[in-house]
Amino acid sequence: MRFLFIEPFYGGSHRDFAEGLTAHSTHDIHVVHLPARFWKWRMRGAALHFIRSIDNLKAYDGMITTGLMSLADFTALYPGRRPPALVYLHENQLTYPLAPGEQMDLQFGFTDITTALCADRVLFNSRFHFDHFFKTLPGFIAQMPEFKPGWVVDAIRNKAGILHPGCRFTDDWIEPAPLPAGPPIIIWNHRWEFDKQPDTFFGALDQVARMGIDFRLALMGENYQAAPRAFAYAKRRFTDKIVQYGYVRSKDAYVNWLKKGYLAVSTAIQENFGIAMVEAMRFGCLPLLPHRLAYPEVLPKEFHADFLYQDDADLVQKLATLLRDPQQFVCHRPVLAGMMARHAWSDVAVCYDRELALLAKAR
Repeated sequence: MRFLFIEPFYGGSHRDFAEGLTAHSTHDIHVVHLPARFWKWRMRGAALHFIRSIDNLKAYDGMITTGLMSLADFTALYPGRRPPALVYLHENQLTYPLAPGEQMDLQFGFTDITTALCADRVLFNSRFHFDHFFKTLPGFIAQMPEFKPGWVVDAIRNKAGILHPGCRFTDDWIEPAPLPAGPPIIIWNHRWEFDKQPDTFFGALDQVARMGIDFRLALMGENYQAAPRAFAYAKRRFTDKIVQYGYVRSKDAYVNWLKKGYLAVSTAIQENFGIAMVEAMRFGCLPLLPHRLAYPEVLPKEFHADFLYQDDADLVQKLATLLRDPQQFVCHRPVLAGMMARHAWSDVAVCYDRELALLAKAR
């Protein structure tokens, strides 16, 4: 069967998902996209672009899009009957944290709602994301002064499901490489944005460094606009420890850094799945993650005690413990690497193909 994938924000996890699904699906999936910038304008206007740039939608058995396009606008403007649509929610604007000084634009939340209502199927990328959305949705609707459409909660829930995204690595056994000589390398492979809380990350490193504990830093991850000031501070503060600074465009080079890494740390306040951390674990890094968001779902329970922290103080304590005696913990590297293979696209694509086949039947 043939499907059209419309992606208004072709970068980061959105791009990884589109490319991974297209490469591993048994269906014929054609992707059309816009660059990964100006996400607010994508939500407002991407439908107006795609409605004129797509030649023949009737040639497809169904369509796929994500939450950064208004499917309601696209549906209203499409002449004739639109093919059945699956919406994959990497994030949503009801629960996404606001940047410092920013006020919530309620219209983006309503765009998520109308997009979900227009979809034939809605998939969330984790149980955490699913639960958080439906816990927040009634309160969001309650802000309306009157004629509150409470019915939308069940209408969306009845067509919603959960399916973890695939990751672009093989499900073949990968033996983690021996750690390189020298101080252990700490990996940052997240977006350089406020919701990943780099201030907290570098603050914890500063406290550990003051304890006399040595380490090296590989600072990777995409930066779409101006980087938080914390990175400029870190470049000065940890000059003698930084072995990589900035986004690594080559996938092979990125993976090589992960293979050299001992520890990958997250301080995020927004993470609905965590592809970056799954990749890091798959290639040999041990994780250090907050006990919140989707991380307790993604990290196997037997590792929670050692690798999930409760608050900033616990982050510093666990970070120091892991760095003081790496040999005590390296035995977990191959175990975690093997467990993360379950997220390879080669394994999960069959679940997406099943969803797409059911979607096409709606036609």
